[in-house]
Amino acid sequence: MSVESVFPRLEALLPSVQKPIQYVGGELNSVSKDWDSASVRWALMYPDAYEVGLPNQGVQILYEVLNERDHILAERTYSVWPDMEKVMRDNDIPQFTLDSHRPVRAFDVFGLSFSTELGYTNMLTALDLAGIPLYAADRTDEDPIVLAGGHAAFNPEPIADFIDAAVLGDGEEIVLAISDVIREWKDEGSPGGRDEVLMRLAASGGVYIPKFFTVEYLTDGRIKRVAPNRPGVPWRTAKHTVMDLDAWPYPKKPLVPLAETVHERYSVEIFRGCTRGCRFCQAGMITRPVRERSLTTIGDMVENGLKQSGFEEVGLLSLSSADHSEIADVAKGLGDRYEGSNVSLSLPSTRVDAFNITLANEFSRNGRRSGLTFAPEGGSDRMRKVINKMVTEEDLIRTVAAAYGHGWRQVKLYFMCGLPTETDEDVLAIADLAKKVIATGREVSGRRDIRCTVSIGGFVPKPHTPFQWASQLGAEETDARLSKLAAAIRSDKGYAKAIGFRYHDGKPGIIEGLLSRGDRRVGRIIEQVWRDGGRFDGWSEHFSYDRWVESADQALADEPVDLAWYTTREREYAEVLPWDHLDSGLDRDWLWEDWQDSLEEDGAIEVEDCRWTPCFDCGVCPQMGTEIQIGPTGKKLLPLSVV
Repeated sequence: MSVESVFPRLEALLPSVQKPIQYVGGELNSVSKDWDSASVRWALMYPDAYEVGLPNQGVQILYEVLNERDHILAERTYSVWPDMEKVMRDNDIPQFTLDSHRPVRAFDVFGLSFSTELGYTNMLTALDLAGIPLYAADRTDEDPIVLAGGHAAFNPEPIADFIDAAVLGDGEEIVLAISDVIREWKDEGSPGGRDEVLMRLAASGGVYIPKFFTVEYLTDGRIKRVAPNRPGVPWRTAKHTVMDLDAWPYPKKPLVPLAETVHERYSVEIFRGCTRGCRFCQAGMITRPVRERSLTTIGDMVENGLKQSGFEEVGLLSLSSADHSEIADVAKGLGDRYEGSNVSLSLPSTRVDAFNITLANEFSRNGRRSGLTFAPEGGSDRMRKVINKMVTEEDLIRTVAAAYGHGWRQVKLYFMCGLPTETDEDVLAIADLAKKVIATGREVSGRRDIRCTVSIGGFVPKPHTPFQWASQLGAEETDARLSKLAAAIRSDKGYAKAIGFRYHDGKPGIIEGLLSRGDRRVGRIIEQVWRDGGRFDGWSEHFSYDRWVESADQALADEPVDLAWYTTREREYAEVLPWDHLDSGLDRDWLWEDWQDSLEEDGAIEVEDCRWTPCFDCGVCPQMGTEIQIGPTGKKLLPLSVV
């Protein structure tokens, strides 16, 4: 049966909310299919506001992959702002999709992509507005399967009570496999109801169903074990890895927003994965191995994407885009192709040791020269060895000297505070480094208008990294360290005005740490925060640390654990971690050894990039049946005859 649009009821109410355009839909390249033509229907959500959610690459790719199949329908929904939430509750309007304004509860699958754990409360708002029971255990055959994906899904335990399923890794192939299972089950007349289709998904070994696992705890609060509670459910769930990126050149038809969004460009992921081995970096660890898109596919995607969207900026994305083995040819080929046009090229993520002026000049050929951003992460050489960020102070000074000497005036440096073994001296070294950067810039350029912005984030230990066992620095200690750093930067009048200083206080990081390494008991805290009005916790103006602390105290009152237990406590090797039954391919012993290497008293042991060295046995390639895929392809990207 067709499902009616809620738009006739919604339209008259839109003038009463801020930015009503974000709820209208109808963007260029959006898709609205006939409901009855599809046998499997997905509602895809990025649990944040439209302006953040619409440009999200992951959701756009899955939206297109699913809608290309005749028997599948996919629509999008985003978090509504509090003013819209009130209007919807007052007028009994459910969470709806943007493409056809259909109620989310009518779909077969409600898929949420989490790139940050701070979106969990937004998920609860969406479930509640949709009329879907918060707890998976309370759902019936009339409710969609609530499915979590994205980087934060590599430890879905804090939201285990609220989701029916989770998927680890790349989504392109698994969403189609899930659709096939659901279609077959529905064609058979939906035998066994909800539990049967979830069982079929679990039995594949590629979809994690939390309700099919029981968690047992020790008296001191640690986990005793996590085990399947019914036959036929695999003990471990494996991540998915797309090995041929050229076979999945998405998005082919990028969505063009109606309202202003955080990124308005055509983005091409030029490779996936990273083997640099930064010990803090979850994204680099869980996306292994490196798989490159070929030069010609990148060129074709850019040409087609610009034609389909009308965008004038192209972002070449990856975890470290300058590490593509043919990046020089990519830059020159695209530079030649679009020279003299309105198209600008950007390389959002560049490592200090992968940057060169030739590359930078290729990307600023059409006259748009933005500031350069580098991420040394640690303030001292010692600290950078601990985190395996193999960039020395000498490397950084040489790089910024080249940039300032070739006409750049602004450099942004990103660091972290609260890293394992860090001292006040390591953080204060950031001030010295920033001053050296300014001094170098003035010397090589002969100018005084040189600027450097220091941006600092708090370190949050993440699952599936060598630092998953580390203690987190408390919020007060983080703030004290950053206060000393601010004073050190301001103390030298010769440099103070030339150095910008941006930082986040330590409080949001503590809550992110709670959610990233939490177990199922943390779900009670999330629900308590949400019931107390918690929304949009990733936005500083909406985030309330006190609300989280008070909710944690209440939710854990009868447990032998508390907020500090989840965050500022170091773990031992033998402790069962909440995500140990979820397989990212990384060998647990390898991660532990790398953690120990970072703590060596005589100086941390560094690990090279395994793209260019013998294998370090992290476990991913043999265990997952994958391999590193890099160039050269030997091809060149020819300019088009007509731009």
